[in-house]
Amino acid sequence: MKYEIPEMLKHEKSAIVNMSSVAGLKGGLARIGVAYYASKHGVVGLTKAAANEYAEQGLRINAVCPGVIETPMVEQVLSQNEKITEKMIALHPMRRFGVPEEVATSILWLCSDDASFITGHTHVVDGGILA
Repeated sequence: MKYEIPEMLKHEKSAIVNMSSVAGLKGGLARIGVAYYASKHGVVGLTKAAANEYAEQGLRINAVCPGVIETPMVEQVLSQNEKITEKMIALHPMRRFGVPEEVATSILWLCSDDASFITGHTHVVDGGILA
């Protein structure tokens, strides 16, 4: 955002959407990666602080917090162990992983005029993990 914000402020109204994770809204096990959880919490905090800082200037800043999304990286990790895949799916009340298009749709909405009164928000796309 260091380089993004000065450019975005040149426009009457604009929006930034940061990528965090449900890991940025809850705790997790150290063996999974303390640094990952800390960095995702940092994205949420940075989003909220910047949203407050720049709202008056017409810049909206939000974050998207996905659950497990079917990406090549996730597929590679989960393909190694069927039991882990089953446990991960069980975390999602919808009993499936998300797809990239579902995250993209959320980002597009947050950038649209339909979300013109939303800033500093963490939009969760997680199939119910945090419900």
